[in-house]
Amino acid sequence: MRIRKLVLNGFRSYDRVELEPSEGLNLLYGANAAGKTNVLEAVFLCALGRSHRTSRDAELIGHGLAGAYVGLELETKSGVRNIEIKLRTGDAAARNPRDRKQIFIDRGRADKAGELIGVLNVVMFSPEDLALVKASPDVRRRFMDMELCQLHPAYYRKAAMYNAALRQRNALIKEAFVNPIDPDILDMWNAQIAKTGAEVMRSRRMFMDELSTIASDIHRRLTGGREQLFAFYQPNVDFDGGDAEYAIYDALEASAEDDIRRGFTTRGPHRDDMGIKLGETDVKVFGSQGQQRTAALSLKLSEIALMREVTGESPVLLLDDVLSELDDDRQSALMESAFDCQCLLTATGVESAVAKKGATVFEVKDGRIIRV
Repeated sequence: MRIRKLVLNGFRSYDRVELEPSEGLNLLYGANAAGKTNVLEAVFLCALGRSHRTSRDAELIGHGLAGAYVGLELETKSGVRNIEIKLRTGDAAARNPRDRKQIFIDRGRADKAGELIGVLNVVMFSPEDLALVKASPDVRRRFMDMELCQLHPAYYRKAAMYNAALRQRNALIKEAFVNPIDPDILDMWNAQIAKTGAEVMRSRRMFMDELSTIASDIHRRLTGGREQLFAFYQPNVDFDGGDAEYAIYDALEASAEDDIRRGFTTRGPHRDDMGIKLGETDVKVFGSQGQQRTAALSLKLSEIALMREVTGESPVLLLDDVLSELDDDRQSALMESAFDCQCLLTATGVESAVAKKGATVFEVKDGRIIRV
């Protein structure tokens, strides 16, 4: 899988720019705030229908402009694909919210952003990802969900249905501060959350079982065999030896009074986590900063390997100024894992590990991207 061409019009800092990356390693270098990350953000947008930096699409439109355009031509094992995203703001978008973001796949308009999932697969790696291990549980849930959506596009719908049911239950619970809750309606949403939540939990457990084996092997290589990494699913509702749907339903019933008192749903997959251990040590709590960063690198690299295994082709790898955060050994490990990926890498200069790989180099400056 590789990007043939990327076109940006009015996107972030770019009036109009075209990029034709090589099929291997591509370095985009330039000063801070030159717009390097904006390029990776545009690719991420084409893969998942949203930015990795903001939830507000209006922020992606250049200052003072009424709209923005991102066009991407992609070569895959099944042929050439085209993705286009048009963003609008102002009066026209206000009159018809559906036109705020228009997505086109192979020239046909998509009804929902979820249709993008699986067309372009990416693995994004930024300095913030090195904090994956010590970050809050919602960061690790997002890690699981983003990968699952790309590996198994049907998961996107499962997660969306669960989140919709959860929003409805939370809204009902908040009403309890004003009006008594109809127990039949609460039971209806409990059942819906249990049904959709069980599918989410089963998918996450399967994913973590697959990922853990790969991450363990990678971590062993990174540490010269000195450390054994174990990554595992930590469900908020335990369903070992039982049915996940019944387990969630029972947990929701048992927590109903507490939920009403707090004003939100306290049990369910939306509060899941991922366990990470080195041997018997919980690296999230007791690991050194170096151990936590190496474990995070192992987990991110395992994404690439798992995606190759499941989809039959390598993802596009997006590395946002991450080499500066790694020592030489870990830089080399990262670049070796990207051996058959198209990679877009940003940096403020030409890094040693990149130079050794013979990257195609582009300078980003004054709203332009110039091949060097």
